[in-house]
Amino acid sequence: MLPITLITLTLITLTIPSSSSQSTADVCIIGSGISGSSVAHFLRQYSPTPISQIRIFERHTVVGGRMATVTIAGETFEAGGTILHPKNYHALNFTHMLGLKVNGPSASESSMSLGIWDGDKFLFKTIDFDSKNQIVQYFVSLANSIRMLFRYGVSLLKMNNFVEVTVDNFLKYYESKESRPVFSNVEDMLKWADLYNLTTQTLEEELVGLKFSPLLIEELITVITRINYGQSVKISGLAGAVSLAGSGGDLWSVEGGNWQMAAGLINRSDVTLHLQEEISSVTNAGGFYELNSTNGNSYTCQITVVATPLDELDIQFTPEIYIPERKLQHTYTTFVRGLLNPAYFGLNAVSDLPELVGTIESSELPFTCVSVLKEHAANDFTYKLFSRQSLTDALLDQIFSIRNETIRINWGAYPHYHAPEEFAPFILDDKHLYYVNAFENAASTIETGAVAAENIARLILSRLSGQQPSRSYGLKSSTSDSNLQHPEL
Repeated sequence: MLPITLITLTLITLTIPSSSSQSTADVCIIGSGISGSSVAHFLRQYSPTPISQIRIFERHTVVGGRMATVTIAGETFEAGGTILHPKNYHALNFTHMLGLKVNGPSASESSMSLGIWDGDKFLFKTIDFDSKNQIVQYFVSLANSIRMLFRYGVSLLKMNNFVEVTVDNFLKYYESKESRPVFSNVEDMLKWADLYNLTTQTLEEELVGLKFSPLLIEELITVITRINYGQSVKISGLAGAVSLAGSGGDLWSVEGGNWQMAAGLINRSDVTLHLQEEISSVTNAGGFYELNSTNGNSYTCQITVVATPLDELDIQFTPEIYIPERKLQHTYTTFVRGLLNPAYFGLNAVSDLPELVGTIESSELPFTCVSVLKEHAANDFTYKLFSRQSLTDALLDQIFSIRNETIRINWGAYPHYHAPEEFAPFILDDKHLYYVNAFENAASTIETGAVAAENIARLILSRLSGQQPSRSYGLKSSTSDSNLQHPEL
């Protein structure tokens, strides 16, 4: 068995004995990732009346979905959802509330050297100078910034502005509930935050329209989208902007693994957890839904919320539901403990290799990136590789001169983005069947999962109380700090 902590995202079900808004409710959740655990948390937090019971059904042996860790040489490394942005306020709130520790980038990680490889040569390399002296690190960082500006020009500054505008718009989702509508579909949710137009054209089209330099798009931005979403600049503009935001500074994770957020939310929400129980069918039986599991058990719930990607699952719905056809982008994550072979990259020494090797878009390249996670000793490193196909032993033996341990994981990690995007509905029927992961076609991150889950929890409670969600795409709102709901950590 691989030493990996797996966690799946969720399908949630709410059982209500009557239509009265004052009645108690039973909640059934199938899966246990950040979306499902967040729905459970927000239902507990926002419900005006007590919810009598919440059940979570998880098909794996442990909780977490696409957040996971591996253990190599006694060290724990993120294997799934890895990084969080400093303005991911739900994740920050969860971490603070659960008493988890923030693991920020070390000085060495902040100054990690980068190389852009085309399969034959390095097109660009930053300066790498190993020093613990902060003044030296500062000047090395400054020199690298100047070198990048020299190569990519003012478009590099435009990129930062493009990301900042997108992040500022996203911050509207943290406004107080009094000023923030409940959304019944993804399109309205995006339009309200002035983000929808970014889903109607590709990142490349967006950046060309902003007069970004072709070199910046073909090299650095392509490297970033390949690392973060395993795809080229043909992805939609919003997914691309989110990807670029995930390449900035001050990124963080939860010490010991991001999966602990989902586990903590489940524990805090007074949930009955059913591990290794997969839901195989959901039937609208008139007034309630009947859920059957592969274990032969049956459960009845009046409200069902799907919070796991349906694209590769075989859940049978009666009556049938319609969602747009969508393919998941598979990211093959390979961990290797050993030593890279510099000759594979046309170099003479391991010390000549950048700590992060990104690649341009080319069908000839076998991986999207390779990075150093940990140096254990002079000839003993742990590396992480992303690729679009599984890397064979024969290929790995070319890339590495020493390979002592190898762990492979195949993630159906996120949607295969395109533009214009077509979104599945949040409400899958005319009753109470909901789909959190419809929002993933906008962008797929830990934080967007939590943002969508919070809206779904509010949508459930508003519809139970007889309120109709707002059609709010024409609304404008303030993003002043006084309206944002987050602690300063």
